[in-house]
Amino acid sequence: MTLSSTPDSITVLTGMYAAEAEYLAAGGPGEASFDVLAPYFAPDVVLHQADSLPYGGTWRGHAGMTRFFLAMSAAWESFDMVEQEFLATGETAVILTQVRARARATGRELAFPVLQTITVRDGRIAEIRPFYWDTGAIADACAVPTPAG
Repeated sequence: MTLSSTPDSITVLTGMYAAEAEYLAAGGPGEASFDVLAPYFAPDVVLHQADSLPYGGTWRGHAGMTRFFLAMSAAWESFDMVEQEFLATGETAVILTQVRARARATGRELAFPVLQTITVRDGRIAEIRPFYWDTGAIADACAVPTPAG
């Protein structure tokens, strides 16, 4: 992991990623409590996902983040962030993440980059905007196969 940021952004983001790992290790969505992640997200946090993704749309607040993690879990059997490069200035962080994931519906494995802009205000994540290189490939991998007829 390469870090080039302000200490406040790094502290919040590395803390959140560690809490996310703890959350997933405890069973993740539907099993573990979001409480371990909640301190890292502002109560009015907004997550913008591309509409074409199986978990696309705008997710608001802690309740929205909880629903988002459930939607991600429904789409992906595994979603491993294998390498991250943090670039940040001020309250906006830019993170390039290399992902390896396995789709739950098809079992297909993908490797792809995600670039996120994350706004940190008052020591909490206030807004997240992930950018995927190929949302079509992700949607295809996660699509529930239709029976041949």
